[in-house]
Amino acid sequence: MQVFRILAVLLALSLVAGCSSKFRSYNGPPVTQVIVEKDARKMYLLNGTQVLKAYDVGLGFAPIGHKAFEGDGRTPEGNYIIDRRNPDSEFHLSIGIDYPNEEDIKRAKALGKDPGGDIFIHGQPNAFRSGGGDWTAGCISVTNREMEDIYAMVKNGTPISIMK
Repeated sequence: MQVFRILAVLLALSLVAGCSSKFRSYNGPPVTQVIVEKDARKMYLLNGTQVLKAYDVGLGFAPIGHKAFEGDGRTPEGNYIIDRRNPDSEFHLSIGIDYPNEEDIKRAKALGKDPGGDIFIHGQPNAFRSGGGDWTAGCISVTNREMEDIYAMVKNGTPISIMK
């Protein structure tokens, strides 16, 4: 009888743990493009011209203007590609943007600076932060729950346009 109780408790715990997974599935239309409107603090996941999801976003701590170099606190503007995924991110989950491109590198070098990199769409820091606003070093942030959906929906190779 004691063994049965232990097995029942372990089964219940494993079911609860399975329900809290940060990895979600998505069976809808594919996301063919991501659009970020910095001024509006909005991100849209599209299939063709149809908006599948819209999110409020946080940006770099100095959100006005295109990212010029590492440490400027700006979020890049332009056309990029989602090129990597980090399931073990310090920011819950993250998907990478292929910044810098050739133009970004030339612009930064003309200033005698490093263009930086590691620009991601990500959730909140695992350690302490829970609110919104512009706080990243140049990334695009959403809530952790939203990031779980985005991580499931947006595949590597998806174009992303980040505009003013």
